[in-house]
Amino acid sequence: MGRNEFKTEDKKPKKSSKKKKSKRSNPFSKPIAFFTKIFTNEKLAKTVGLFLLTFSAFLLLAFSSFLFTWQIDQNIINNHWNDPSIQVENWLGKLGAYTSHQFIFNGFGVASFLFVFLSFILGFRILFKSNLLPLGKSFKYAIFSIIWISISLSYLAPSIPILGGAFGFQTNLWLSSVVGSIGILLFLILTILIFLVINFNLSFNFFSPKEKDEEETDEEQILEENVSPIITEVPVEETEEPVEVIPPIVELDVTEPEEDEAVELTPENTEEPKPVPDGDVEFSVEETAEKDETLTDKEVDSKVKEFGEFDPTLDLSSYQLPSIDLLKEFGDSQKKVTPEELEANKNKILETLANYKIKIASIKATIGPTVTLYEIVPEAGIRISKIKNLEDDIALSLAALGIRIIAPIPGKGTVGIEVPNQNPEIVSMKTAVASDKFQNANMELPVVLGKTITNETFVFDLAKMPHLLMAGATGQGKSVGLNAVLTSLLYKKHPSQLKFVLVDPKKVELTLYNKIERHYLAKLPDTDEAIITDNQKVINTLNSLCIEMDQRYELLKNAMVRNIVEYNSKFVARKLNPENGHKFLPYIVLVIDEFADLIMTAGKEVETPIARLAQLARAIGIHLIIATQRPSANIITGIIKANFPGRIAFRVTSGIDSRTILDSGGADQLIGRGDMLISQGNDLTRVQCAFVDTPEVEAICDFIGGQRGYPEVFTLPEYVGESASGGSGTFDGEDKDALFDDAARILVQHQQGSASLLQRKMKIGYNRAGRIIDQMEEAGIIGPFEGSKARQVLISDLDTLEQFLKDLGNN
Repeated sequence: MGRNEFKTEDKKPKKSSKKKKSKRSNPFSKPIAFFTKIFTNEKLAKTVGLFLLTFSAFLLLAFSSFLFTWQIDQNIINNHWNDPSIQVENWLGKLGAYTSHQFIFNGFGVASFLFVFLSFILGFRILFKSNLLPLGKSFKYAIFSIIWISISLSYLAPSIPILGGAFGFQTNLWLSSVVGSIGILLFLILTILIFLVINFNLSFNFFSPKEKDEEETDEEQILEENVSPIITEVPVEETEEPVEVIPPIVELDVTEPEEDEAVELTPENTEEPKPVPDGDVEFSVEETAEKDETLTDKEVDSKVKEFGEFDPTLDLSSYQLPSIDLLKEFGDSQKKVTPEELEANKNKILETLANYKIKIASIKATIGPTVTLYEIVPEAGIRISKIKNLEDDIALSLAALGIRIIAPIPGKGTVGIEVPNQNPEIVSMKTAVASDKFQNANMELPVVLGKTITNETFVFDLAKMPHLLMAGATGQGKSVGLNAVLTSLLYKKHPSQLKFVLVDPKKVELTLYNKIERHYLAKLPDTDEAIITDNQKVINTLNSLCIEMDQRYELLKNAMVRNIVEYNSKFVARKLNPENGHKFLPYIVLVIDEFADLIMTAGKEVETPIARLAQLARAIGIHLIIATQRPSANIITGIIKANFPGRIAFRVTSGIDSRTILDSGGADQLIGRGDMLISQGNDLTRVQCAFVDTPEVEAICDFIGGQRGYPEVFTLPEYVGESASGGSGTFDGEDKDALFDDAARILVQHQQGSASLLQRKMKIGYNRAGRIIDQMEEAGIIGPFEGSKARQVLISDLDTLEQFLKDLGNN
């Protein structure tokens, strides 16, 4: 054992070195974004913001005074800085005079006033968390202007030093020696034109023919006469002014009459008929232009330039994402695994393996928050399966639960033995949310769950997952995992971009989110509560989501795109007309807390719409998160598993349950309290779930609920639910099912009175089909129950049925 190598590796969270490049890079956007994001401390951010605003006022006063007093103060600030008996004329004393002297005289001249502007907008952004102007563009334009104005003013007035400053003067001297005085003028003209072309797409069509101009003028007049810009007024609360939202495009009002439309003839639009020679027929052909309901790319670009891109967040423009200070730190973030513990575990592992004549070449320990991974390299000739079979023996020798052997570790030539730490670390949600990997995640629906065994923050994109199945025994962290998912999305998405449909059969787990009803929740029309607790309403909601899915696919088909990302991008670019039914589509996340209870009470009526959503809904932005504490085969069926590639397993009681969830063992070897295995289709990843306590969730919901929300809750399409009518007594037409007439036509057409026929043809549940059959018996359309035989249909043809239904409706 003396020759065995032993290394302890304490991995820190890895930072991604590859970042997706944007289509149009801005050299100032990344430094500004970094500068504004480092202030995660609310108090520090406010302090820096106040300082920058005060500094901008200081510069403005000092610079303004310097324009009148610079000649008087120049000698004093150079020679008598430390003499308190000598005063300067600058309004802000020697400090104001010295600062102005450095910025204006020794710097960029009067162009230095733009530094006042930059300091003000940056301070405003940090203090109020709101942009007066885009920071990236403001810095880019201002820095170019400072340099260009300094050089230009020094060129035009070299005898006045404060106009261009020392920078402009020295730059002119150098340029003059290189290109001469006229060359400097050409250089200045060229640079300003290039700047305008790059940033504003400057046009050079100054010499268009006169006839073309007249034609364009006529076309513009026609366009103005036929275009009706529509201003949509969004209802808001009385405390704020209504916000006007310009629709993405306007539609041409083509007033040409249709073929069948009568046209009134008046003296103005009629001509006196000319005589036609005998035997000849006057024949004329009129060419009509094809109607075009869409604007050309050039017209669309002009609308985008005029109105700007559509911003879905304008309805709640003052909305602020939750502050990280609402979350708490739990426990000591420093690892508590001592070298003695590592050495003892290493020796016990080697001793156990030696007892079975398994020799080890080297062993390395990687310390995680709750588990330490010991990677061993067996000597040549050792069978990996032999080590795998010693899982229980190693657990016995270490006297620890949760021993898991990974043989081999994917991508490595080693065997992993995971051993729980004696003093596990609590991973706080605050640490996970504040991580660079989550904050800078370039994902549609980023979710941070906790830390891996290598102490790396685990972040995934729910939109790519695209659905998530969570399972685990009672009290093992499943509800905390759900809250971690919801909290992650609340910290990253605006209410206009995301909606939740929450199903909580236990009625206590998700009630805290009632406070964000008018911001993030979606519900059926005419329902009181957004969080669904009744099983019948769950069935209606799932079917309503299927209707929403079909409607969204119709919009995607009309827009000729393949997924929600392409659709929303096209809508934001104002290439889709809202008058044709197009709208910005938010993501919808369906969360079901206790799936087993729904399956037991509703069965196929729940499983069928969930299967449809899981199979089809990913492209149109509907994603499912299903949690259950009973991961048995009759709850998590093959249909469910086939459409949920993303699975999370907390600790379960048996290896059978683990294989039901993950298709492999391991979940029965977890230690609980948020310890989980995550499968994204291939490999398993062990993660310690971030802990978010109930008061933290309540604080986040209070923060969001305290802000102005939408006037109405986001409503799902209306779904015709099951009728409440009974199956006995005299038939009451007022209580008949909404699908009664359609069902009667199906039975008469097939001449078969069967509830199963209605289930297949109308895609309804057995209970509802049975009630419709009872109503038809009471109405006299079908005969009584005849055992295993189908009921007799008493009406022979559809014409007779239509008259019967008409008479039934009049009674």
